[in-house]
Amino acid sequence: MVDKFNAGMSIRRQVLGDNHVDKSLVQKTKFDEPFQNLITESAWGTVWANGTISLRERSMLTLALLAATGDFDEIPMHIRATKNTGASMEDVREVFMHVAIYAGVPKANHAIKIAKKIYKEMDGAP
Repeated sequence: MVDKFNAGMSIRRQVLGDNHVDKSLVQKTKFDEPFQNLITESAWGTVWANGTISLRERSMLTLALLAATGDFDEIPMHIRATKNTGASMEDVREVFMHVAIYAGVPKANHAIKIAKKIYKEMDGAP
């Protein structure tokens, strides 16, 4: 049987980076520990750790779903993670263009604004 927590923690570190994960662990409290365990086991240990599709593809799907559902607070973290998943700036732009057609221009527009800000912070581009 696969240890979903450890598999999740490993892929979470691979995708988000040690600094991000270490910060989140320091901020964990007794209150949110069960939630943190849930997302580590389910999102990271089950979904992200499944090798059926690449991390690049999974990253693109995640960004599309976050934008389409209006969950904009998570987008910066996942934009930063693209440096580890292999999703390029062009990939992300295409994701948000797809969101514009299938989920609405306002959501895509907001996601693009966030991406531009985060990319600029990351390396002075786009």
